[in-house]
Amino acid sequence: MSDSVSIHVPGRLHLGFLDIPGKASSRFGSIGLPLDGISTRLEISKAAETSVHGNDSGRIYAYLTALRSHLNLAAHHRVTVLDTIPAHAGLGSGTQLALAVSAALRTLHSLPFDVRNDAAFLGRGGRSGIGIAAFDEGGLIFDAGKARDDLTPTVISRIPFPGAWRAILVFDSRTQGIHGDAEIKAFRTLAPFAAAHSASICRHVLMEIMPAVIEKDIATFGHALTAVQEMLGDYFAPAQGGRFTSPVVEEALMRLGECGAVGIGQSSWGPTGFAFAESQTAAERIVADAALQDTQTTIRVVAARNQGATIMRKTKPPELELAYKKSL
Repeated sequence: MSDSVSIHVPGRLHLGFLDIPGKASSRFGSIGLPLDGISTRLEISKAAETSVHGNDSGRIYAYLTALRSHLNLAAHHRVTVLDTIPAHAGLGSGTQLALAVSAALRTLHSLPFDVRNDAAFLGRGGRSGIGIAAFDEGGLIFDAGKARDDLTPTVISRIPFPGAWRAILVFDSRTQGIHGDAEIKAFRTLAPFAAAHSASICRHVLMEIMPAVIEKDIATFGHALTAVQEMLGDYFAPAQGGRFTSPVVEEALMRLGECGAVGIGQSSWGPTGFAFAESQTAAERIVADAALQDTQTTIRVVAARNQGATIMRKTKPPELELAYKKSL
């Protein structure tokens, strides 16, 4: 039996919805992309009493307590948080944190993975399956939403993201995206999503974004993604105060676009914004040319991630790294 388990779970960009439930549809549907360099990392071991040390300790303690009862575990645990995805920034922090605790706990006790059921039990994957799918394998992910309330969203396609391409992320640490009860209220009060807009988005995705990623055509990818984001940004504007949650992020993204970035948008409710470049060198040049002076925003250039979570069992004496295998 292992002494401890460490886990690394990637953050993700939510690049847009395919549809939003209403009279014409009962399913969402999402596009998403896991990221390298933005992750939740934690270590868990058995202990005399339950404790959590580090960021997000409250949420982790709640997940740990719920899973301990759900899995009928008598043992207590110590969790050390090494890194976390920024909360309420549009990067999937809640889902990835829940899945990290679930998978690490199951690995520690030699229990089989049950990612989808654990996600549903912990209240994750209600609208988008991108976070769960990012935990599984990575790559550019497309899901079709949930067929029933007791299911998690169905992944319909994954495409390896070009290794050279880079995402330019724009953060606003003083603003948070809509979440919790405010998010529920927003979806209830927004006008019905036009069927014509969903049809247009699906055409952009199927006929432009998907083939462009396979063909490594960043210009077509960027044009189509921007078009999708503009439609969704206009739809959500009454709830979030504009096409973007953060005006300073919007201003920075417009400047990056003027300097050559493509595929401009906001991840989920934001405030994190994104744009894309064809290489690390191109991304660094674009950021330098943009000469962004606003100290409220932070810029990071990251690669996409074409693999899922990484789990390490630390035993006496060897360490064994386990490749995560999706539950069937």
